[in-house]
Order: sequence, then C-alpha cells, then structure tokens
Amino acid sequence: MRLGIFSKTYDRPTLDGNLDAVMASGLDIIQFNLSCAGLPSLPDAVDMGMAVHIREACEKRHLHMAAVSGTFNMIHPDRQKLRNGVRRFRHLAAMCHAMGTSVITLCTGTRDPVNMWRTHPDNDTPEAWNDLLLTMREVVNIAEEFQLDLAIEPERANVVSDAVKGRQLLDTIASARLKVVLDAANLFRPEEEKPLADVLEQALSLLGEQVIIAHVKDYSTADGLKYVAAGTGDLDYGAYLRLLQDYHFKGPLILHGLSENEVPKSAHYLRTRMAAFQRNG
Repeated sequence: MRLGIFSKTYDRPTLDGNLDAVMASGLDIIQFNLSCAGLPSLPDAVDMGMAVHIREACEKRHLHMAAVSGTFNMIHPDRQKLRNGVRRFRHLAAMCHAMGTSVITLCTGTRDPVNMWRTHPDNDTPEAWNDLLLTMREVVNIAEEFQLDLAIEPERANVVSDAVKGRQLLDTIASARLKVVLDAANLFRPEEEKPLADVLEQALSLLGEQVIIAHVKDYSTADGLKYVAAGTGDLDYGAYLRLLQDYHFKGPLILHGLSENEVPKSAHYLRTRMAAFQRNG
C-alpha cells in the first residue's frame, strides 16, 4: 500500500502549480481531476492535446495517476442533465489513456436535483435502482470501448449507500470493468451499534476482490457526524489497514476531505501507521 492524494486538494491557477504542490508534499500518487488543468471535471469536448500535456507533466514529476474523477449524477431526475453527464463522461473516457490512467471513479447518484452528494428519500425506490442500472450499463459499455475500469464508491447519500448494495450492483452488471473505491468513513453509521471494524470486514468480504482504491478521511461524532482529516477523528486506522491487508489490497490509499494545511499532519500520521503495520505484519 502506498499513500496518495486528491490533486484537487491543492488550489492552484495552473496545472504545473498544482502538480508541483503535490510533489512538494512528498506524495507521488494522485487521483486527478481535470479542474486542476483548467477544464471542467467532465470536459465539454475531447482534448487530446491537453490529455498528453497532463501525462507529460505527471511523468516529468514522477507522479502516478491512479485514477481520474468522473463523477456525475447517474440518476439525475432531469433527463437532459443526465444525458449531458453521460455525453461528457464519454469525452473524459476518450482522454484517459493519453492522460496516463485507465481508471475513472464514479458515484452512483441521488434523486437530489442540486447536490449529488446529498441524500434523497427516493434513492431507495426501485425506480432509482433501475435508472442506475440503465446508466451504469451505458458507461460500462463506454469503458469497454476505451479499455478502462470504473470504480464506484459506496456513499450513504447515493443509491449504492453500503457494501451490500455495492455487491448487488456488481453482480447485476456482471462486468470485469466495474471496480470499487472503499472509504471506511463513508460506511460509518452513528445510528447503528455495530463496530466499524465489523462493518469494514463485511464490506471487504463482499467487495474485497474488486476494491482497487482505498480513500482515507476520518469522521468525528463530537458535534454530530462530520468528516475530518485523516488521523484527527474517531476512525480506527489500525483495523482499517489490517483488514485491507487481510483481504490482499494492493492499491493506493488516497487522502481527501482535508485542507492543504492539514496534509502534512495527516500524511505523517498515515505513514507512521503504515510503517508500524508493515513492521509488525
């Protein structure tokens, strides 16, 4: 396991400035976002020149692009906005190999028309699930065309809100192109008494073979549930790292959900935990 970061953590006016900031942090793996190169996260058109420029800028700095963010609301209630999301997703897919990555990360969407990270009561309806299947089959076909993997992330505000639904989606779509991003903090439910370590073990028993990226942020329940920088909350990273190793996870740990100023402390915390774990493991 190696540590990386969302490139979007660093707000810089240029691609070079963004990647230089990543490099200065001592991290060499990124989950990239096209906004760091001055484009929309899902581009309006295919720009192969920019894709090559991004790859060369990463290669110059010895940065590995583990994935690029391609999230859009896959069950948006506005049909036109949904179609626009799929169209622009295809543009991103066409650019991926030239950028130096073969993985696009996705969310599974919400019926909320404004914020794709906000839950909605209709997310649990059969209609929402069926709409997700239609969109997912479409983007999986795009992934097949461009020889890419798609990594979905169970997220409590989306249709795939937990590992059980994640497994259901994987089994229903039945494509080797469909993978998983696991974020332990996303699986914590303050209303449930089940220890997070047990929740994580269940998640990895269901999804472990398809998990290719692990996200690392933290959560705190001091003032109601909120997400905080890794190492500053309540998440048991000893259990998280142990379970990832037990299930033979070989991918990157990607820091996110933190400010630029919080990166050094969180990176040091995780490196220390990882080093201790490797010594004892």
